[in-house]
Amino acid sequence: MTPVTVYPPDEEGGRRVRAGEAILGRAYSVRDIAALLQTAGLQDADEMTVVRAEWIDWRGGGPEVWTH
Repeated sequence: MTPVTVYPPDEEGGRRVRAGEAILGRAYSVRDIAALLQTAGLQDADEMTVVRAEWIDWRGGGPEVWTH
């Protein structure tokens, strides 16, 4: 599995999501991260996958943090 990095929330509450060297997009919720992962080819990704995955590096707070 390619490591995924979720960066700290910006002023608008969005978090940049990166898989390896590729920027997947900006997420505003765990559901958004799951959708970005699905688009990147991980069709089985859902909200529980995002919350539990050890291969996701949460920077600036975990999946419950969405404010700057």
